[in-house]
Amino acid sequence: MRHRKDHRKLSRTHSHRKALLRNLVTSLFIHERIETTVAKAKEARRLGERMITFAKRGDLGARRHVARFVHGDDVVRKLFDTVAPWYAERNGGYTRIVRIGRRLGDAGETALLELVKSPELKEKLRHDAEEAAKAAKAAEKKGGAKTAKGKGGEAAAKGGEGEAAAEGGTQKEKRAAKPARGDKFGKKGAPTQHKPTTRARQRGKSGD
Repeated sequence: MRHRKDHRKLSRTHSHRKALLRNLVTSLFIHERIETTVAKAKEARRLGERMITFAKRGDLGARRHVARFVHGDDVVRKLFDTVAPWYAERNGGYTRIVRIGRRLGDAGETALLELVKSPELKEKLRHDAEEAAKAAKAAEKKGGAKTAKGKGGEAAAKGGEGEAAAEGGTQKEKRAAKPARGDKFGKKGAPTQHKPTTRARQRGKSGD
């Protein structure tokens, strides 16, 4: 008989079972819904709801207690800042188990363990998501307008440079106005004689 034995061992040692349940509870808070066996879901539900109760307290001792069990500072932050306010007016019953049949292979009975969200909460979350999307679009439009203004200023500056260059004369005229360099011309200013290339010699022979 199992007198005063209120938990399932799940065919694992103490350390293995603890690690398994910590991973399940952490995944539950990250994804808000996980799929596992019915036995594991029942064990994880007890611990998950206990963590939410600590998060509703919100003090430093509760945060340290949750951080010792749940993996990741970001998950603890989400639990205290996002998940706990959902159940401020709810006393228990933060999760539900939905059986989804037996899996192939070992025919284990599976279930979904998920956080409960009331219709009012779903509507509030949907409204918050829409407001966030609108704010993001408005920020993108403002950023695009600033970029367009910056590009317009650059184009105007480039146009001014082009006008200044046009007033000063074309590039060919500027090159013609430059003095001749000694490496291209001889001492007297006459072009130096270069030896003809092989192709030029062949063309001259064929022309003869």
